[in-house]
Amino acid sequence: MFSNYQLDSFKDRTTPFYFYDLNLFRKTLDQINEHGVSKGYHVHYALKANSHPRILNEVIKAGLSADCVSGGEVERAIECGFSPSKIAFAGVGKRDIEIEIGLENNILCFNVESVQELEVINELASKNNQIAKVALRINPNVDANTHKYITTGLKENKFGINEKDLPDIFELFPSLKHIELIGIHFHIGSQIEELEPFKKLCLRANELNEVFENKGYKLTIINVGGGFGINYSSPDSSGIPDFKKFFETFEKHLTLKSHQQLHFELGRSVVGQSGSLITRVLYTKTGIEKNFAIIDAGMTELIRPALYQAKHEIQIISDQSGRTNKQYDIVGPICESSDVFRTDYEIPELKRGDILAIRSCGAYGEVMKSRYNLRHEIGTAFSDEIG
Repeated sequence: MFSNYQLDSFKDRTTPFYFYDLNLFRKTLDQINEHGVSKGYHVHYALKANSHPRILNEVIKAGLSADCVSGGEVERAIECGFSPSKIAFAGVGKRDIEIEIGLENNILCFNVESVQELEVINELASKNNQIAKVALRINPNVDANTHKYITTGLKENKFGINEKDLPDIFELFPSLKHIELIGIHFHIGSQIEELEPFKKLCLRANELNEVFENKGYKLTIINVGGGFGINYSSPDSSGIPDFKKFFETFEKHLTLKSHQQLHFELGRSVVGQSGSLITRVLYTKTGIEKNFAIIDAGMTELIRPALYQAKHEIQIISDQSGRTNKQYDIVGPICESSDVFRTDYEIPELKRGDILAIRSCGAYGEVMKSRYNLRHEIGTAFSDEIG
């Protein structure tokens, strides 16, 4: 992934910083277009994964739509050039001011997650005599077989409308004069590595699609969300997820009506492998039972290991000739015991000043950084700027 020219340039940069391989990112977008968009599927890029303007610029050039989960993301999408007609606004807790941002910009639709939200959107739309287009996010009770913090489609999760509430919604709809129901929406979780959960989602979506059809609703959008995972353990050999198999799963198992469009909301799988967190070794020390490598990046720059116990590959990109492997706990400088990237991690023996790359950080990395401990703001670099 890293050329010698890039490595020479890294030596002169203040670390830590995020680095993005735009060539890989563009190839990933090409695969999504080849196997998804070319079949007529509508792919919304999830801004929550990475909302950097340079990343969004590439997404727009590739012709993808936007999936937003806050008013700020809606504003960022529009500022960067997404057409409001290609923006879907999801989120279990939309504030009134955020709903108004969507209404003012006449976005494609709101993905609605509760009966009360429907009533609030109807009330806000009525103030300006608008019609708000909505898709109902339904909880399909499909297990995504992923980490408990990033599963979203089970009945105990906070997300979506449970099927038992649909009769109340059907009864309510005739009174919602400023709501137009255009679709149904699902999202079962994130970092889903097997295709079986998506097959199960298709079967549930088929059943629920029939429920709405039998009630007389001619839905135009079936939105199956995202959640397709990436290979964190082999970022170089699996730089681009197998989008062909992913989209074929829906082509094979989802039954659409002639008037319906299939929408996706992909984030991690689009940008995850394109980003790395570049960091330096500050100190090494030998403890009673452990060897420690203390680096200048911490949970403030990449919170996933502390939050999800996520494991990212870490590569030494300095000259490592003549070094033998050694085990380390690779830890950050933050005053928290959870500020640990890897434990008992085998890597060529580390020295103060070595440059490391923490891989697969393009999604939910830079976008989740914080200033905890009053950490200095870090920089961002792109491959066409460095080499």
